[in-house]
Amino acid sequence: MSLKDATLARLRKKIAEVSPAEAKALQENGSVLIDIRTPEETSLGIPAGAALLNRDRLELNIEDHAPDPGATVLLLCNSGVRSLLAADNLLAVGYSDVRSVAGGFVRWKSERLPLEVPVSLGANQRQRYSRHLLLPEVGLEGQHTLLQSRVLLVGAGGLGSPAALYLAAAGVGTLTLVDHDVVDRSNLQRQVLYSDTNTGLPKTEAARTRLKALNPDVKINAVDQKLDRTNVEELFADHQVIIDGTDNFPTRYLINDACVRLGLPNVYGSVFRFEGQTSVFWPAQPDEPTPCYRCLYPQPPPPELAPGCGEAGVLGVLPGVIGLLQATETLKLLLGLGDLLTSRLLHYDALQARFTTHRIQPDPNCEYCSGEGEFPGYSDYQDFCS
Repeated sequence: MSLKDATLARLRKKIAEVSPAEAKALQENGSVLIDIRTPEETSLGIPAGAALLNRDRLELNIEDHAPDPGATVLLLCNSGVRSLLAADNLLAVGYSDVRSVAGGFVRWKSERLPLEVPVSLGANQRQRYSRHLLLPEVGLEGQHTLLQSRVLLVGAGGLGSPAALYLAAAGVGTLTLVDHDVVDRSNLQRQVLYSDTNTGLPKTEAARTRLKALNPDVKINAVDQKLDRTNVEELFADHQVIIDGTDNFPTRYLINDACVRLGLPNVYGSVFRFEGQTSVFWPAQPDEPTPCYRCLYPQPPPPELAPGCGEAGVLGVLPGVIGLLQATETLKLLLGLGDLLTSRLLHYDALQARFTTHRIQPDPNCEYCSGEGEFPGYSDYQDFCS
C-alpha cells in the first residue's frame, strides 16, 4: 500500500464521510457546508448555499463561517480527498464534528443536486483586488458588489481627487464626475488627480484619463457641466451614493435637497485653512431617522464668515484627509459595513492632530427631511446663499 493510500485509509477511520445527499439534508438542518476548491474549480458551479473558503485559508478564516467549534461542518472538494485532509486539520484546531463529503463536487453534480454559479473574477482582477479578497467582510461577493456599484462625485477638485483615486483603485465599477472647471496651476498644490501638463484642460477629461490608467475596470463618466436644478435629478439618477466635493454653499444645498428628494446618501466633506469636516446625510436610510445637511445648517453663514479656499487658503494635504474619509464612508455604504457617519459630524483639526465627533439630531421642523408635507422644490440657491 502506498503512503497516500495508507494516509487516506487512516483518515477514513477517523473522519466521518457523508454522501452529497446526506450533506444536503444536514445543510438544510443548519450544518455549514464549505466548498474548499480553488477559484478556478468553483467558477463552473458550487453546491447551492455553500460557503466558499479556499483550502489555503481554511484554518485562518473558518470562524467567519462556523464560529461555534461544536457545530457540524461539512467540507467538500472536487473528489473527496482534499476534504479529508482539511477535516483532519480542523479537528486539530478544535472543531469536534467535521465531516467530508464523499466523492466531492463530481459526485454532487452527477447526482443532480442543486448548484449555483458563484460570482467570479478574472485572473487579473483576483490579483488586483487580492487584499480585498482576503478580508472576510469583503471577499469575492463584496468585490463583485463594488464592481457593480455606481457613485457620483460632484466636484473633481481637492476633495474629489483623493476620493476618486481610491474609489477607482478599490474597483467601484462606475464613477461619474461632475465638474465644469478647468485645471489651473493653483489647483496642483492639493488636487492630486492632475499634473502640470493638464493645465487648461477640463478637469473631468483629465481626471478620466488618470483614473482609467489607474484601473481599466472602472467606467468613468465625465460630465463637464455645472450642476443646477435643471439637471441635478437626471444626473443623480441610477447612482447609489452621491459625494459632495464642492466648495460653495449653493451647490451643497442643491446636492442635499436632491438627495433628500431621491432618497440617496450624501457623503459630505468640507475644508477650511487647517480644518475639515465630514458626515453622511441620509434621512431615507432604513434603520432610523437621521438628519440632512439643512438640519445642521438651516441657513448658510454670511459670505464674509465663510470665504472659499481661493480667499482664505487651505493646507494642501487637508483635502486628502477629508476626501479619503469620504471615500471610506462610501465604501462602507456600498458594502454594508460598519457604523456610518450618519447623525455624526467628524471634525479634524490638523494643527492639533485631533478628531472630534459631534452628534447631529434631525430637525423635526426641517421642511425638506422631516417627512411633513410635499417636497418644497429647489430654491434659487444663489439668492438663498448670498
